[in-house]
Amino acid sequence: MTSTVVRDTVTLTKRSLRHVLRSPDTIITTAVTPIAMLLLFVYVFGSAIDVGGGRYVDYLLPGILLVTVASGIAYTAFRLFTDVSGGLFERFQSMPIARSAVLWGHVLTSLVANLVSLVLVVLVAVAMGFRSGAGPLAWLAVLGVLALFTLALTWLAVVPGLTATSLDGVSGFSYPLVFLPFISSAFVPTAGMPGPVRWFAEHQPVTSIVATLRSLFAEQPVGDDGWTALAWCLGLLVVAYALAMRTYRRKIS
Repeated sequence: MTSTVVRDTVTLTKRSLRHVLRSPDTIITTAVTPIAMLLLFVYVFGSAIDVGGGRYVDYLLPGILLVTVASGIAYTAFRLFTDVSGGLFERFQSMPIARSAVLWGHVLTSLVANLVSLVLVVLVAVAMGFRSGAGPLAWLAVLGVLALFTLALTWLAVVPGLTATSLDGVSGFSYPLVFLPFISSAFVPTAGMPGPVRWFAEHQPVTSIVATLRSLFAEQPVGDDGWTALAWCLGLLVVAYALAMRTYRRKIS
């Protein structure tokens, strides 16, 4: 980024963050659904789910963190859609500011807002008995994986935010992302799933990312899951960024 892009991105990020701070219910709403799922699965279904020893809340939390991110990026698409439909994008284009800063402002705001929501979810999990033996480096690795995952999904959310023609359209795109962890090892081990479902669950990105986070929280070697999770996050990020920028260039051309 040039100094102009950085300066304009910082300015627009502050603008978006001010909107979020004026509506903290956005962050609370984003965290409410994952927290409700955490409470439901731990206290209602947890005793009936065999995860091979250990506390179920320790097993469940990594998947709930990914659900939190998937819920949060829906608001990114919504805020972008609101700016586009409200004519704000046209006004930005008429001003002497870097074009890409408009998108980066939304993306960085999404990253900050999602990290706050993730902290809220972790605090609730700790209150429910979640414990981790992870050291500072393992926690930094957890933060890095979640940041990469958030950036990848946020750039993906930019596409419907720019192209949706209705509020229903932009709101509905995140549903598959929210439910994807249900067909993975996030809530139950994949061993008991029917063949085709098990194959899908074991080869989709959520399972390797969840397994990596579990290993990091338990201060255990991440093994091949760590490389697979990193490849998924970086691959999704590159593809989503390319799609978002291509859509943006078409939008402003």
